Amino acid sequence: MTQPQPRLLMFNLMTDVSDPVLGFTTAWINELAQHYASIDVITMYQGQVAVPDNVRIFSAGREKGLSKPIRVMNFYRHLLRLIATNHYDVCFAHMMPLFAGLAGPLLTLRGIKTVLWYTHRQKSSQLKLGLTMSWRVVTAVKTSFPYETEKLRVIGHGIDTDFYAPNPAPKKPSGTPIVIQVARLAAIKHQDTTIKAITQIPADLTLVGDVQPGYPQTYKHELKDMIEIHNISHRVEFTGDLKPPAVRDWYQRATVAVNMSPVGLFDKAALESMACGIPTIVSNSEFAHLMGDYADLLIVESPHDVDRLQDRINRLLAMSDEERHTIGQIQRQNVSAQYSLASLVTRLVSVLQTGET
Repeated sequence: MTQPQPRLLMFNLMTDVSDPVLGFTTAWINELAQHYASIDVITMYQGQVAVPDNVRIFSAGREKGLSKPIRVMNFYRHLLRLIATNHYDVCFAHMMPLFAGLAGPLLTLRGIKTVLWYTHRQKSSQLKLGLTMSWRVVTAVKTSFPYETEKLRVIGHGIDTDFYAPNPAPKKPSGTPIVIQVARLAAIKHQDTTIKAITQIPADLTLVGDVQPGYPQTYKHELKDMIEIHNISHRVEFTGDLKPPAVRDWYQRATVAVNMSPVGLFDKAALESMACGIPTIVSNSEFAHLMGDYADLLIVESPHDVDRLQDRINRLLAMSDEERHTIGQIQRQNVSAQYSLASLVTRLVSVLQTGET
């Protein structure tokens, strides 16, 4: 007797290939679609969709400006219809502890297990509920999930290393090196450390990212005031949020990338810049295994350490193009081997099917 092909139910925060922060989730869905006969996605927000024919998207309606109560009603309407008419063995909730919690009792009654993906240090009542209702939790590194639980499985990140890749065209010589930092503008990302470090370095600084919607602009104003005080406005550019192709273009133009996220934030942006072959300085020691013999040069132990960051950037800029290329290639090779999208999804599917990586 032929075994039925597996179907996957998925909860997603935002399904929009053009979104500067969560656009990558479409690539995850498309890679998962190679492992399942069909995938049904209930998403909080639906924007530009680019998925194969075996994927269906159902939105709770945030993109229409619907109120929270209406979105909850829409979520349950989609969920009840889908679980009544389709067989699912498992549900994958990507950064959606709220949906995992709301759906938990109904999924349990139907014998559907839930696997929750969550990578953030912040604790919340929503996350506690989502954890309670989940069979397994997956995250990038152990410190990127804030609760101790036997349900946790560490599976790394998934970077599309075909998309995030070095520029195939030779880089043209430029008079001024470019230091780039890609991150939302927030104190935990420590753009202030990078700005202070760059004041004594003969390089331009590009800050890609913006304040997330609904958050105050205070930190951004503080950064701009700092730039004015140090009289380096002509050397610092704020690009705001950019779509993934534009972010990749900035990586490929840069001389050095900086990521000052602390331990607990195993930042995907750092892996993207490494995948583009750009020497990348980090302040999270959990990236050390990607640095080859250059960990001492590329890791700043504290995201507040301006002097050490300044020293590391200067040392990289003093190298020849060939030396920096060698460092960038080592990082790219390690990211490709350990954190490619295909390898992540293989580990994820194993957890979805067996509970283990």
